[in-house]
Amino acid sequence: MSEKRKKVDIATRDLVLSNDQLEKVVVLLEQEFNEGLKRETNPIAAVKMFPTFVRDVPNGREAGKFLALDLGGTNFRVLLIELNGKDFRSDSQIFAVPQHVMLGSGQQLFDHIAACLQEFMDSRHLNGTRLPLGFTFSFPCRQEGLTKARLVQWTKGFACRGVEGQDVVQLLRSSISKIGVEIDVMAVVNDTTGTLMSCAHKNAECRVGVIVGTGTNACYMESADRVELLPSDFSDRSVDPPQVVVNTEWGAFGDNGVLEFVRTDWDDEVDTYSLNKGRQLFEKMISGMYMGEMVRSIVADLTRRQLLLSGVGSQKLFTPHCFQSAYVSWIESDPNGSFAKTRDAMKEMDLGHADDDDMAAIQMICERISTRAAHLVSAAVATILRRMRREYTVVGVDGSVYRFHPHFHDLMAKKIAELTPSEFRFDLMLSEDGSGRGAALVAAVAVRQIADLRAAGLIE
Repeated sequence: MSEKRKKVDIATRDLVLSNDQLEKVVVLLEQEFNEGLKRETNPIAAVKMFPTFVRDVPNGREAGKFLALDLGGTNFRVLLIELNGKDFRSDSQIFAVPQHVMLGSGQQLFDHIAACLQEFMDSRHLNGTRLPLGFTFSFPCRQEGLTKARLVQWTKGFACRGVEGQDVVQLLRSSISKIGVEIDVMAVVNDTTGTLMSCAHKNAECRVGVIVGTGTNACYMESADRVELLPSDFSDRSVDPPQVVVNTEWGAFGDNGVLEFVRTDWDDEVDTYSLNKGRQLFEKMISGMYMGEMVRSIVADLTRRQLLLSGVGSQKLFTPHCFQSAYVSWIESDPNGSFAKTRDAMKEMDLGHADDDDMAAIQMICERISTRAAHLVSAAVATILRRMRREYTVVGVDGSVYRFHPHFHDLMAKKIAELTPSEFRFDLMLSEDGSGRGAALVAAVAVRQIADLRAAGLIE
């Protein structure tokens, strides 16, 4: 190892987390889960543990045509899904969410969504057809029913006025009513629930949904009697024992200061230049929205300290958010001793003067950032598996970081196994279009459950 790389190794060693540190993360997150689930402590809990009112996974008897709307980032999708048990067909279209809409009024946003829905239905000749719809809305919401969810706070760069505290389904229905399209909104879910449902459609043992993409979050199936936020009249005559999917909102883990023992000065800098300073601190150590910025912050700091790039940076290097998280995946795709992709990333950052030692050191920094992210997610998944105590659980995972980073899956699989007792076996399953298909599946399960209750004479 070169002298330069040795110095960078020493300077970034705090990014390497031991299993003792990760065990502490597990213990702390379990405590946060319990506080979020209790009615008395939920208002002050960092991890909110919102019940989703989704009570069952697909059982193979779902059938029909369903629409899904999927909003969770800078792109928005409309989907038409046709189910016949385990078989399905899907058609979808992607629409952009312009920056001025992301930062405009809530009415602008939901009118834009409705216009996209109308364009989709027009092009598929679906007008005049009344279809059940599932709405994936991947932002922290306090759900008050399967079709009622109030936005707690915007994340992922959205800041639409007049939406926080409001029921997003009502806002959606209001905008849709203006265009005269007839739909039945059957459910509002976030992308974690969609991921769980999509994977459960393929494997009935799926009980956990995890997202590692622009943001990070997870949900899992919890016993209803442990969820104090459920209304007192919550009962389910179609599922025994009573259960409900809980949306953890674990991205806010650490917002109360409990993760300072694993955070660094670079984490503080990334937080400072974020849109939501002091919030979503766990997410900022993991997700794709911040991974590149974390690498940029470290490389810029070490360059200022004369440890990298002969002390010579570039305007892009010293400008927040100029280092894309995709560069991390590029750089880590290089085989040992190769710098082809790393050199491409350096050229994109106007750092063509980086020598081989610089690039080897930057590869190490990227590896440490993404490995730390994978290990933190693994500790969080292990917390859920320990809590559920199931003999075998499929964990559905989706998101750009998990999907496209060359080593993330393997890092997670290995570390979760180290942190989880061997009697709780698990597999990680890549979700196929969970955030879209899953919303339609939640709507399909709701339709099936209503039909079952009606057939049993339990409802009119």
